[in-house]
Amino acid sequence: MGPVDASGWVAGTVRVASPFRDARPAGTAIDLLVLHNISLPPGVFGTGDIQRLFLGQLDPGTHPFFAGIAGARVSAHFLIERSGAVLQFVPTVERAWHAGLSSFEGRDACNDFSLGVELEGTDFTPFADAQYEALLRLIGVLRAAHPLRAIRGHSDIARDRKTDPGPCFEWSRLRATPVAADLLSVLQRA
Repeated sequence: MGPVDASGWVAGTVRVASPFRDARPAGTAIDLLVLHNISLPPGVFGTGDIQRLFLGQLDPGTHPFFAGIAGARVSAHFLIERSGAVLQFVPTVERAWHAGLSSFEGRDACNDFSLGVELEGTDFTPFADAQYEALLRLIGVLRAAHPLRAIRGHSDIARDRKTDPGPCFEWSRLRATPVAADLLSVLQRA
C-alpha cells in the first residue's frame, strides 16, 4: 500500500468510487479514524454486496434483509475484506457517509472530520489476521497524509445507536503497535 495522492486516493487499494460522498466543510482537519464492521447479508462474507450497497446497486430482491437497506445512501472511505484486500470508495479529502448522527469530544457530525474504515465482519466474529495487518498498514499511510489524532469505534461516537466494531475487535493489537498506540491513549479497552 502506497501513499495518499493529492486527490485523496491511496496507492495500492482497489478503487471503487461511491456516489455517496460530498465535500468536507472548508478548512476542516481530518483528525479522526472511525472503525466499523459490516457484512451483507448479515453474517455472510465475500458476497460483493457491501460494494453494491456503497455504489447504490444493491438488489432488494436477492435477500430479505436487503429490502430495508437497498435505498440507503451510505459509504465509507475504505473496506478491508476478510482476505486483507483494501477497497477505497471515497477519496480521503472528501466526506464519506459512514458515521451518521455522531459526536466526538463535543464535535457533532463526525463525517465532516473523520475517515471511515469498514472491516468485513460482525460484532461477534473474530476478525482475520490479514485484516489487522492491512488496517495497521492503512493507518500508517493515512497518518502520513492527515493529522489523525484519534481512532475510535463507531460505538464510541454513536453510543446509543451503534455497537461496531464489536466485542471481537482486538483493540490490543492496535495499542501494541507504534503506528496506532498513541491514537488510542484515551480508550480503556481490553
